[in-house]
Amino acid sequence: MLTQNEKELSLYEHFHEINRIDPDHYVNFDVKRGLRNSDGTGVIAGMTNISNVHGYMISDGEKVADEGRLTLRGYDIYDLLEEESADRRYSFEEICYLLLMGELPTQAQLDRLISVIDSQRELPDGFTASMIMQDTPPSIMNVLARSVLLLYGYDEIAEDRSYEHEIHTALSLISRLPRIMVLTYYSIRARYQHDSMIMHRFIPGQSTAETILSMLRPDRHFTPEEARMLDIMLCLHAEHGGGNNSTFTTRVLSSSDTDPYSAYSAAIGSLKGLKHGGANHQIRAMHKEIMENVKDWDNDDELSSYLAKIVNKQAYDGTGLIYGMGHAVYTKSDPRAVILKRFAERLAMGSEFENEYRLLCNIERLSPGVFYAEKGSTKDLCANIDMYSGFVYSMMGIPEELFTPMFACGRMAGWAAHRFEEIVAGRRIIRPAYKTTNSEVRAYKPIAERG
Repeated sequence: MLTQNEKELSLYEHFHEINRIDPDHYVNFDVKRGLRNSDGTGVIAGMTNISNVHGYMISDGEKVADEGRLTLRGYDIYDLLEEESADRRYSFEEICYLLLMGELPTQAQLDRLISVIDSQRELPDGFTASMIMQDTPPSIMNVLARSVLLLYGYDEIAEDRSYEHEIHTALSLISRLPRIMVLTYYSIRARYQHDSMIMHRFIPGQSTAETILSMLRPDRHFTPEEARMLDIMLCLHAEHGGGNNSTFTTRVLSSSDTDPYSAYSAAIGSLKGLKHGGANHQIRAMHKEIMENVKDWDNDDELSSYLAKIVNKQAYDGTGLIYGMGHAVYTKSDPRAVILKRFAERLAMGSEFENEYRLLCNIERLSPGVFYAEKGSTKDLCANIDMYSGFVYSMMGIPEELFTPMFACGRMAGWAAHRFEEIVAGRRIIRPAYKTTNSEVRAYKPIAERG
């Protein structure tokens, strides 16, 4: 008599064989795996006016490395986040306005947007108890996706595709996701670690960054510097072109004319992936291993030796990747990492995190040379935003479980902007082709004759 596990094993024992495709087919049919060209550049799948992610130039048909540049609606990200006046502490709401409305707001327009976001933070009656706290799964990202889908049921005109409803839905989710995130974090802690369930009310008038910190901290205390740093993180996460996986997911679902809640929930599911928003967990784990195995973090030879072990699949997870280094588009520099590194230095200098900050800088500096020495690779390799994002969150005492959900809270604005553009300009369901590897017609046999 077979056990249940043995029965299931018999069903899945040929899983790899059945689903494998000969790698040569991808070459022979010039299939753009991952929608990438052979040189790593992305296949052009659409047009956008929202942002531009620039990392290289094409000269005489060849990819040429260039300094990274990120523009939102034509504005350089450096310019958008550069101003540091006393009355300019928070930028995320302004970035949201720019992405959704296409222009930088006047003060009156910004005040109106902030007022709308502030007014939407309240959740439906009973939502927290019945939808967040009941049967809470261990993943905050899954709860975020589920909550977005469930909010569909509280929207009496959820299937309305008018521009007014689209904007209202987007703003309500930009407002509510941070609150759902923090409530879910404490609900998970209470269910699985038997900690206290902390349920701070949001404070009207606070920015998104302030709201998150105020609800997250048990004593509700945070410094202006911490709130400004979190605000910067939200801004850097807000938008990064139409080709990133979660934004493209938003585009794909929107092209099918599904409702906004379904599109945004799917985007959250995409962002959860370890090759996308979840990558920061891999980076923090790798840094921890390096810190445990390298005695002198400022010794280039010792650190390079351990990085070489990682590259040669002899350390960390055996993939040969130095997480936090390299990007699909950026070659010489990732502007988000440049900005984040600058703010990280401000927080780290003179604190207990100063040595760790220098370690990350050393990893960034030494990694290209290690790849060249060990693999002969001359590929341009720069630090990406995740090299420093988890470190910055850790310095602020943000739990690691919130790293990727924070990403989702920021990226919600970008997803909405791309959904709006797809609705207005795309107007055709996204349906790429897949080449079949087996054109043979097989003779059907009745079940009694199979064996």
